[in-house]
Amino acid sequence: MFDLKWIREQPEAFDKGLARRGLPPQSPEILRLDKVWREAQTEAERLQAERNRLSKEIGNAKAKGQDVAALLKEVAASKDRQAAMEAEAAERYRAVEAALAVIPNVPADDVPDGHDASANREMRRHGTPPSFGFKPRDHAAIGEALGLMDFARAGKLSGARFVVLRGQLARLERALAQFMIDIHTREFGYTEVSPPLLVRDEAVYGTGSLPKFADDLFRTTTGLWLIPTAEVPLTNLVADEILEEARLPLRFTAWTPCFRSEAGAAGKDTRGMIRQHQFYKVELVSIAHPEQSGEEHERMTACAEAILKRLGLAYRVMLLSAGDMGFAVRKTYDIEVWLPGQDAYREISSCSNCGDFQARRMKARFRPKEGKGTRFVHTLNGSGLAIGRTLIAVLENYQQGNGTVAVPDVLKPYMAGLEAIGGDV
Repeated sequence: MFDLKWIREQPEAFDKGLARRGLPPQSPEILRLDKVWREAQTEAERLQAERNRLSKEIGNAKAKGQDVAALLKEVAASKDRQAAMEAEAAERYRAVEAALAVIPNVPADDVPDGHDASANREMRRHGTPPSFGFKPRDHAAIGEALGLMDFARAGKLSGARFVVLRGQLARLERALAQFMIDIHTREFGYTEVSPPLLVRDEAVYGTGSLPKFADDLFRTTTGLWLIPTAEVPLTNLVADEILEEARLPLRFTAWTPCFRSEAGAAGKDTRGMIRQHQFYKVELVSIAHPEQSGEEHERMTACAEAILKRLGLAYRVMLLSAGDMGFAVRKTYDIEVWLPGQDAYREISSCSNCGDFQARRMKARFRPKEGKGTRFVHTLNGSGLAIGRTLIAVLENYQQGNGTVAVPDVLKPYMAGLEAIGGDV
């Protein structure tokens, strides 16, 4: 959501920012709706002033013993006109909000121009992809050969884009999540949260998935939404609240299942665990001071990178172009891990700064220590990391010639000292 005052004062800047996302000018329609709303609001205020004047006249007339019947009738009529105009003004403002609700955030100045991933900019790389004395297999081939990854039975239970993990692989999935949560809470200062997995319309709207991306979500028959990521409940912890400046930044993390319909992903990554309807993820969310959100963004990205470094996985960090970013964000770093089975880097985390875009939708503010009034917070979110894709990366990078998978040293305490998946328990 945007500041209407800013659009009125700088419509060219608003349209220029959206043009970087490939959108035509939006300010003419927004300003037209805004003008219609303000006209109705001004008329409602004029009618209120008229009623105040009439009330004073009634008081003066009564003091003089004059007949006030005609004035009372005029006040009643004015009251009805005011109520009607206030209702009309409210309806017109809803039209303004509806128009703004489907417009994406404006990219930050340092975001590269471009309409797709081809314009993304590589920022850095870490680690060297492993070399094998054999042709590396992808995670699906590895897991199925071990008898610990079952897509066929998952398909019988739930259809496509689901998997059943057994035994050591199920334990590895849990170990990864516990390892990540421990690092983020014990070392990086995030507060662990166990949030609801079902949320109301307001929560999904607050982070930007509604109304435009309803088809990407799952909804229950009671009207609640299954969370597509823990970003939704974690960010909404501060919805409709006014925080004290001294509390910022707030940092939350959660390990939850996530649910996505993948409506726009037909034909993409149909093999294996890369893109599923249900998956686990450790989410990072920060509620930051506007002047500190840039620094917080770099910090959050470094926290996600730290997990990959400790797992010994090669990766690169990409700054996304204006046309490749998500709806609510103004700047995003994608962290892409090396997958030998695909001979490519693939996304394992997106760390994004949303500025005050989500905060305006959620009405999340803070009270500055100095000065009057309140300001909107900045919100940030990132994967720290996606559990399924991290499991994929471990399987493919730590595969061995005998079909087993070595367990990274940092995970052995979570695996009761197990040396290899597929080896002796």
